[in-house]
Amino acid sequence: MSTTTHAIAAATPGAPLAPATIQRRDLRSDDVLIDVAYAGICHSDIHQVNQEWGTAIFPMVPGHEIAGVVAAVGADVTRYQVGDRVGVGCMVDSCGECEYCLAGTEQFCVKGNVQTYNAVGFDGENTYGGYSRQIVVKDAFVCRIPDGIELDVAAPLLCAGITTYSPLRRWGAGPGKKVAVVGLGGLGHMAVKLAVAMGAEVTVLSQSLKKHEDGLRLGAKDYFATSDASTFDVLERRFDLIVNTVSANLPVDSYLGLLRVGGAMVSVGAPGDPQFYSAFSLLGGNNVLAGSMIGGIAETQEMLDFCAAHGVGAEIETISGDQVNTAYERVQNSDVRYRFVIDASTIGA
Repeated sequence: MSTTTHAIAAATPGAPLAPATIQRRDLRSDDVLIDVAYAGICHSDIHQVNQEWGTAIFPMVPGHEIAGVVAAVGADVTRYQVGDRVGVGCMVDSCGECEYCLAGTEQFCVKGNVQTYNAVGFDGENTYGGYSRQIVVKDAFVCRIPDGIELDVAAPLLCAGITTYSPLRRWGAGPGKKVAVVGLGGLGHMAVKLAVAMGAEVTVLSQSLKKHEDGLRLGAKDYFATSDASTFDVLERRFDLIVNTVSANLPVDSYLGLLRVGGAMVSVGAPGDPQFYSAFSLLGGNNVLAGSMIGGIAETQEMLDFCAAHGVGAEIETISGDQVNTAYERVQNSDVRYRFVIDASTIGA
């Protein structure tokens, strides 16, 4: 039988989130039913509730940073059992047959990966996210959360963690490398923690020095204000890798000037307007300007294992279900250090 569960939903674009009840599908043979413990609030949740990224599906239950405990498994599931600690990230299905799915990069599925919410599954049903008491997910899209990390600080790793881990790993952050992180928010603070854990020397580049002490506490060696024009002279040709986590338009040429020969600047933030740069900013240093999305399921599991082994978790503020609208306002005002996490036991209570 399908499961009725309490949730938090937006009824229409831009509407305040409110208590709701939703139906989770019958447990299929390869499904896992999860009792959600915590759900992180990602800035992309706000964009989608406000229908800022194209036409969206309503009512909408956001949430793709999900940590919880297995409550039941389908008949063919062998990798999980009741009581296991698990997480779900940004996607819950893919075709499983294309070259990208077979390579473990399901996020690039040629038929389109099925997003955890605001999407239509291959069965024609709408998906609803983690702002709920329970969720049903195909076992291949469930990750194990190791015992070395608590569920509350693990939840944001399912988006913010893998979004920053993937480019750091791909572009070789590690001992002897100098990494700059642009922005110290939900993504930026994870990029700092992860790069430090990988052994890199980390510098934070932020518009102001407001979070200077936080940056150093998180492990950064240096912290510079980009509003000070001299910063770009002082740091010229210093970094092997720049990870840009902000969604604002930047003077790209100025940042490319901070790269060492052969260095890369990778964006994980998504500005709403096009950005422009001179080709000579790349040619002069044999540099790379790249983008990065999330990782595949295997890499997400790798990231969780890495975080548990190195004691890395998100910096969180835990809220109850009735505080979500206030939390959205605070996220938009950059008034969170550094991720809100909803205690799912309070949803519908």
